[in-house]
Amino acid sequence: MELDALYHNYLNLKFGRGLPLLKTDRFEYALCEDGSTELFLKGRENEPFTDWTSDLRPADPHYTDTTGKAPVLASRFGQLDVYGEQVLDYLLLTINATTSIAPIHPYNVMNDRMKHYCFFQLAQWECLSMLSDEQKAGLRDFFFWFYLYAHPVNGETLDAFSFRGPDLTHTKTGIRVQDYFEAYHDHYAHHHAAYNDCLTLSPQEIEACCGLTLQLLEAVEGRSSRLKLPPEAGLEPALRLINQADDFLAAYARNRSEVFGYMRDALTGVPSTPYRKHITSMLLHNYVCYILYFDFDQIVELVEFFRDDPTLCRVIVNRMFTETIFIQKILRQNRIDLRNYANVTALFDENARQMYR
Repeated sequence: MELDALYHNYLNLKFGRGLPLLKTDRFEYALCEDGSTELFLKGRENEPFTDWTSDLRPADPHYTDTTGKAPVLASRFGQLDVYGEQVLDYLLLTINATTSIAPIHPYNVMNDRMKHYCFFQLAQWECLSMLSDEQKAGLRDFFFWFYLYAHPVNGETLDAFSFRGPDLTHTKTGIRVQDYFEAYHDHYAHHHAAYNDCLTLSPQEIEACCGLTLQLLEAVEGRSSRLKLPPEAGLEPALRLINQADDFLAAYARNRSEVFGYMRDALTGVPSTPYRKHITSMLLHNYVCYILYFDFDQIVELVEFFRDDPTLCRVIVNRMFTETIFIQKILRQNRIDLRNYANVTALFDENARQMYR
């Protein structure tokens, strides 16, 4: 599947690993004038994958007169109104933009980290067997909410979708997102002449974009092959626990000290590079999302394990609490009072104190 190779190249370019890019069939990455790195159809360096629909997007119905207006696909989806059309369009952009590599700065670093962490975890979902169906469903909703939130989307889009079994659906209408995306691409490919002023891609290229969008959607729905972080010398144990969440859960259930030891080794055993920092971040947030999400009291065990190395303990706690806002949402939805964890908050740096005051 082309997505596997593209994901490998995405990580290679994003973290400056300098490795040869894997061969791909229809798409390739290129550097843009604004410093971003975008995915393009081969031979189409003027039209990023994320932008091919930009001139097709409907006007915002909240700010325009919608009298007599109907969605483009109204004949196929009679239950859809212009507001539903808009959130589906936002979702299409959000999913396609998963492939983009934006320049990182203090104002987008957290959202970038959360969106791509959640995309990776959603793609592992079907392979999880250590959790009950109820636990899996709750965690999937958690990851998907943050995947949208961190793009970021507006509040209407954030609440517009839900999972019904394996399928992502538009909640109000029950439309399967896969069905809508397929019909959307088919419409513009088969009625290409009517949109000549808005389209630069050929019908065949639109079909290629559809194929990649559906692969990305399958990853979000947990129906694709599991994504994997590529190898990095010295971090093999951490990567095993990241690439197979079941192994992470099994190791923690068997001997939590083993997992804490991998954290220690990952943070102290090898020189830091952007990719290695990404790996350690993934490992720490696996602990947040697969352990603390279900039992926040487990953080006491972590602090106890690292009590003889307070400097490292402080680094771990502050990264868990400030690199993302996963813990903020866990605290709110479980009505947990952080003041009951004085041994944890005592480790906070100024940034953490500001975020959790």
